[in-house]
Amino acid sequence: MAGPSITLQQLSYFLAAVEHGSLSAAAEANFIAQPSLSEQIRRLERALGVSLFTRTNRKLILTEAARILVPYAERTLAAAQEAAAAVDPVRNLTGGSVSFGTFSSSHDLINVDLITEFRALYPGVSLRIEELNSVQVAEAVRSGDLEAGVVALPVDDRGLQVSPVVWRSEARYYTAASDRAAGPIGIGAIAEACLILPEARWGDMDPTRLQLNARAQAAGHTIRPAIEVESYAVALELARRGVGDTIASPPVVETLGFTHGLHGASLDPPLIEQYGFVWRRNAVLSPAATAVVNLARALLSAIPGPAPTV
Repeated sequence: MAGPSITLQQLSYFLAAVEHGSLSAAAEANFIAQPSLSEQIRRLERALGVSLFTRTNRKLILTEAARILVPYAERTLAAAQEAAAAVDPVRNLTGGSVSFGTFSSSHDLINVDLITEFRALYPGVSLRIEELNSVQVAEAVRSGDLEAGVVALPVDDRGLQVSPVVWRSEARYYTAASDRAAGPIGIGAIAEACLILPEARWGDMDPTRLQLNARAQAAGHTIRPAIEVESYAVALELARRGVGDTIASPPVVETLGFTHGLHGASLDPPLIEQYGFVWRRNAVLSPAATAVVNLARALLSAIPGPAPTV
C-alpha cells in the first residue's frame, strides 16, 4: 500500500514555519507568498492525516505530531542535499564516467583527438570509447551498454533517437590500376570487379554495403566480394598490391597513408556516406556524454566532406 504523498518542498516549508514561528515569516524567508506556503503545509497535513500547528494570533504552536515530525523532516532534507551533492561531480564534469561508441573507421579519423581533447578538458571523468561497426554501436546504445554513439547511417533506429546528419563522406573506388579509375565507376563494373570489402563480420548489414547492394539490386546486379576483411587498412594494402579493388572514403585513405600507389574514382552516381549520433529514445544525455558529442561533432566537421555535385 502506498504511503502518503509528501514532497521535499512541503517538509522544507514545514521546518521554516517551525523555525520562524509564523507562516508569514516562513513565507518571507522562502521568498514566496504566504497563501502558497500555507497551502503546501495544508497538503502536508492532509497527506499525514494530522494537524501540525495550532494557530494563534501571536505564533504557531506545534502539535505533538509536529514535534515528532521535526527530526524526520530534518534528516530527510539532509539526505536529499547529500544525494544532490553526490552527483555534483557528474553534473560539473569533475567526476563520473561516460561510455561512447564510434564507427569502425573513426579510430583513423577522430578518436585520438577526441580522447586527447576530452581528457584535457575533463581530467576527472573516466572515458570509455568503443570502436565498433555502426550496427554494433546502435545495438550497444539500444541495450544500454553505451550511452551514445556516432554511426554511419542508416541504422536500425528501434528504441533510438537519431540526430540529423553531422558529417558526410564520399565512398570511392580504389585500385592499383590507373585505367580502372579513369572515370566514374558504375554499379555494373563494381559487381564484376575482384572486390575487397572491409567489415567482414557485419557484411551486408554494414551501412555502406547496404547502399551498394540497393544500387546493385535496382540495376539487376549482385555484389559478391571476392575477399572480405575486417579493417580498411588491410583492404587498402591488398588493393595497393593489386590483389583486388576496394571502396573507402578519401579521409580514411589519406589518414592511413595510402594516397600513393592507389588510384581513386567516384562511383556513378557518387555514393555519399552520412553520419549521425544515436542515443536511447526519451533519454537525456549526461553532461559528459553531451561533451563527447560536441567534441566529436567539431572534429568531424573539420574533416573535408565530398565535393559538391554540379
